[in-house]
Amino acid sequence: MQIRHLGRVDWAETAAAMQAFTAARGPDTEDELWLCEHPPVFTLGLAAKPEHLLAPGDIPVVQSNRGGQVTYHGPGQIVAYPLVDLGRLGIYVREYVFRLEAALIQTLERLGFTGLRVAGAPGIYVRLSDPRAHAAPSGPALDPFAGLGKVAALGVKISRHCSYHGLALNVAMDLEPFLRINPCGYPGLRTVDLATLGGPSDWAAVAALLSERLAAQLQP
Repeated sequence: MQIRHLGRVDWAETAAAMQAFTAARGPDTEDELWLCEHPPVFTLGLAAKPEHLLAPGDIPVVQSNRGGQVTYHGPGQIVAYPLVDLGRLGIYVREYVFRLEAALIQTLERLGFTGLRVAGAPGIYVRLSDPRAHAAPSGPALDPFAGLGKVAALGVKISRHCSYHGLALNVAMDLEPFLRINPCGYPGLRTVDLATLGGPSDWAAVAALLSERLAAQLQP
C-alpha cells in the first residue's frame, strides 16, 4: 500500500481526486492510503437530513457522496482515505468497515485508551468517565450513547468494489463546531479528541501509528 501525506488540503479538491483515482484504477493498480487535514468544513453524507445541521455559521457546508449523515472536519483531526480494491482483498463493505474500526481501536489501545463500537453507529467511542477502562458500555437501551464520547467517525463510498472516503480521528482540535451539528445524526452526542482525554496532541505521531494499523488491516 502506497501511503501519501497530503498536508492540509481542500476537502472538495481531495474528494474529486479520490473519485478520479478510483474511476481510473485497474485490476493491478496499487492501493493507496491518503492522510491529511482539512480546513474547517461540514460535509453531508447521502443520508444527511437538514435538521441535523443546526447552526453552521461561517463554516462551509458541502455535499458528499459518502454514506452517513453530517460531520465536521478541521485542523487537528487526522483524515485517512484508504483507496482499496476490496475485490482483491476478497471482502465486502461490512468486513471493510470492521477492519477500519479495528485499526482505530488498535491505535487507541497503543495510546492507552479503550475504543468501543456501538451497534448500528459506525465510528469509535470512549467512556467519558474513564476512557482507559475496559468495561463494556452499559447505557440504557433507549440511549446507547449514554456516558460515551465519539473520538472517530467513518464514512465510506464503494465504487466497482473499490473504496474511497474513509475515517477521521480527532487528535487536538477546536471541538466547538461539533456543537453546531448533531454529529452523524445523533442529537446530543458528545464529540471528544485525544488531547481532551489526556492523550497526545502530536498529529504526525498519531497519524504514523494509525497509518501503520490501517495498512496492516488492509493487506491481502
